[in-house]
Amino acid sequence: MDRATAFALLREHAKGEVLIRHATAVEACMRAYARRHGQDEETWGIAGMLHDFDWDVCPSPEQHPQYGAGILRQRGYPEVIIHAVLSHGNHTGVDRETPMERTLFAVDELSGFVTAVALVRPSKSLSDTDAASVRKKMKDKRFAASVSRDDILQGAQELGLDMDEHIGFVIEALKPVAEQLGLKA
Repeated sequence: MDRATAFALLREHAKGEVLIRHATAVEACMRAYARRHGQDEETWGIAGMLHDFDWDVCPSPEQHPQYGAGILRQRGYPEVIIHAVLSHGNHTGVDRETPMERTLFAVDELSGFVTAVALVRPSKSLSDTDAASVRKKMKDKRFAASVSRDDILQGAQELGLDMDEHIGFVIEALKPVAEQLGLKA
């Protein structure tokens, strides 16, 4: 299990760049949190990269990510990755038991939301994006309407972090991959 193999699996199933960008953002956040907590960056990063890899090919949203978990098992991915993928959304009913699983849930929606906030700024830069601007956009229910604000708040709570601290950390984690996300660092 390595990043190149995981990325090939993502590319095999992703039908568009939107999913690739989301996977890149979540992977970057997972790697940053793994470093912060002295955990295995490769495992955490791969879990982040692959958490939604089946989204474009899954027969129905209700079957995501169980459909992908079956593919991961067939490909020999470790259960620690599979369980993290299965627990990344509340709709699955799979409990988040480890710090990696709680972190994946916490960065999934937030990384996409932060990216969206930066994309609408005149500079399209993460350097001009801060926790206050993200919180302000969270209040606008029409902005990135598909992003669950409740999941964002719950994610920070599950990590035991202040919301502004969590947002700031995610912004910094995204800067190294900003160009891949269509942003400036």
